[in-house]
Amino acid sequence: MISFRLYKKLSFQLVKRYRHSTLSQWIVLAIDTILFTVAFVLMEALLTGGSFGNLTLRSGVIEYVITLMVTMLFFFFTGSYRGIIRHAGMSDIFKIIVATIGPMLLIWAVNLLNNQFTPKVVPAEYILSYRESATLFLLLSIMMIIMRLFMQRIYNDYFRRRRQTVNVIIYGAGAAGIIAYNALHQDVMHEYHVVAFIDDDMSKVNQELNGVPVMRARSVLIPKFIQSKEISQLIIAIPSIRTLHKQAITNKALDLGLTVKAVPHISMWMNGTFSVNQIQDIKIEDLLERESIRLDNVNIVREVVDKVVLVTGAAGSIGSEICRQLMQYKPKKVVMLDQAESPMYDLQFELKNTYKDQLERMEFVIANVKDRPRMEEVFEAFHPQLVYHAAAYKHVPFMEENPYEAVYVNVFGTRNLADLSIKYGVQKFVMISTDKAVNPTNVMGATKRMAEIYIQSRSTDTTHFVTTRFGNVLGSNGSVIPLFKKQLAAGGPLTVTHRDIIRYFMTIPEACNLVLEAGAMGEGGDIFVFDMGKPVKIYDMAKKMIQLSGLHGIEIKEIGLRPGEKLYEELLATKENTIPTYHPKIMRAQVRRYSLEDIDREYNELWDVLETMDDMSIVGKMKSIVPEFLSNNSVYCKLDKSTTSPAAEQ
Repeated sequence: MISFRLYKKLSFQLVKRYRHSTLSQWIVLAIDTILFTVAFVLMEALLTGGSFGNLTLRSGVIEYVITLMVTMLFFFFTGSYRGIIRHAGMSDIFKIIVATIGPMLLIWAVNLLNNQFTPKVVPAEYILSYRESATLFLLLSIMMIIMRLFMQRIYNDYFRRRRQTVNVIIYGAGAAGIIAYNALHQDVMHEYHVVAFIDDDMSKVNQELNGVPVMRARSVLIPKFIQSKEISQLIIAIPSIRTLHKQAITNKALDLGLTVKAVPHISMWMNGTFSVNQIQDIKIEDLLERESIRLDNVNIVREVVDKVVLVTGAAGSIGSEICRQLMQYKPKKVVMLDQAESPMYDLQFELKNTYKDQLERMEFVIANVKDRPRMEEVFEAFHPQLVYHAAAYKHVPFMEENPYEAVYVNVFGTRNLADLSIKYGVQKFVMISTDKAVNPTNVMGATKRMAEIYIQSRSTDTTHFVTTRFGNVLGSNGSVIPLFKKQLAAGGPLTVTHRDIIRYFMTIPEACNLVLEAGAMGEGGDIFVFDMGKPVKIYDMAKKMIQLSGLHGIEIKEIGLRPGEKLYEELLATKENTIPTYHPKIMRAQVRRYSLEDIDREYNELWDVLETMDDMSIVGKMKSIVPEFLSNNSVYCKLDKSTTSPAAEQ
């Protein structure tokens, strides 16, 4: 009794200590050798009916040793014993098959030679027959595979660390779905249980993949099924899925309380292989994207190739993406200018590593567009042929509090660049504007409208000025999505200024590509408006972000409209219309024209007022230049009255 208890205790301690260790390859080889011995005995017993025929001890031992040596040779050659048994898969089974077929074929070859030559290559009593070798190695391969599966099952059931169980649905029963299924079962942190595959291909429905049923979406994505199976996660495993389809699936899953993830496109797999940690969380940006806009880049290539291009605000969200895209079109040189030192360093580091073979095409300049002498120095040094002007102050609340800086940079910085572009023979000047310039209700929007008015009045036969106007871009610096992410990380609440506030959204690459395309088609004095799709309710976006985060109890708090903020952004002023261009996503705005003489007088007067640094006087003068500028929820509301600007020619 004592010895049995001691044995049990020692066994328990041994298993506890080594249960997470991998089995030594030499132990696996020893087990395979034992299996060979068992298979050899079984083979002899099966073929002789248990009598072992005329087999003598000497010949039997020699026959066994020769066959074992040949088999061991193939074990070493294939490395069939080197795999980690708990993770054994198809590649390990393939090695076993090769390791058992190889010696069988070699023995068959020796038998064939024995039949052809006298004396025999190997005495017949020491070599297995065709039938014996086939039986032996069939038994051996089956036993080796069963042994690995058995040990795998024992490990999974008794020795593997207990993991959190996650019931999952995989949307997509194709190749990516199978890859995702296999990756989930290799995860060491969670115990994934795939309840069902969903597929839109009716030929796959009602079939099974690895024992898991393939079902229709309408049979799975319903509360009854989700609750009865305790499903918590849906993985979209269709890397080439259309954006709108992906959004529909995600929205349906979120409404059911599921966490949604997706398998990325194969081009994003690390070293061409896929693992469970590459399954990505669906982000709010994925729910706001539209189908990719296809552009004919021939126009952009013709516009940019072998040209010197100046990009202001190059370190910002829009400016940096314009620089990335420009580098693909082989310009002669891209001069990247910004006053923000650290972001410029980051951009320089990125582009010099991405385009190592084009270092001579890049120049990085630290400067401020409101500094006229410094800008003149830049134009004199590089003589740009194209200018993309993205430098601007853009944060509405800050500019409402700092109209001096807003006017100095956004209006007179633009005037500096426009005047120098004419002086130095720039072929085309493209300005990045905003939907907040339409019927502005804040200082920032008004300054952008004033910049539009100035450059629109400046187009000449040699220098064409073009304005591009669009709404918010996803993930840009200071936009609402990064703010919500920070608030989520802090545990909430998420703050919205008003429950009904809406905004237009576009991805940064999409916006910049349209900027380049619009710039290529511009003929001077144009204002191009982009198709921004449907506006998005910020409150609904906040709710979706909370759902995507998987967090519970996060509050959404209304804090009231900020100074200068309005509920609904517009892309066109009330007196403006659009006409189509050759690109369906780009429209040309028909806008009011302004007298050049009156514009110069008004802006010179604004400069004089700016020098007073009196906010009320500065904003008052802005309102006289842009009569549709009516402040909202701002200290400047008292300045609003019925005025008309002599600058506007109706």
